[in-house]
Amino acid sequence: MPAALRTLCKGGIVVCAGIHMSDIPSFPYDILWGERRVVSVANLTRHDGDEFLALAARVPVRTEVTRFALADANLALDRLRRGELQGAAVLIP
Repeated sequence: MPAALRTLCKGGIVVCAGIHMSDIPSFPYDILWGERRVVSVANLTRHDGDEFLALAARVPVRTEVTRFALADANLALDRLRRGELQGAAVLIP
């Protein structure tokens, strides 16, 4: 959340749309300054997802992914627990 707010333009919105999310860490008020907003969405439909993906291709949305071999799943979990990952951890068979 803090990283998203830091890169957001004045008046922008950060949307939290996950069914399960970790706690949002505290952050300095100055990264919320400038009419930036944080909103949450409780439920999404398949149509909502399709609309988002079409928009994401135009914005563009930049993702951060760390790949782990399936055999390294425990390593991925350990790094996740220690807060050492940015973005998503993906297990590759």
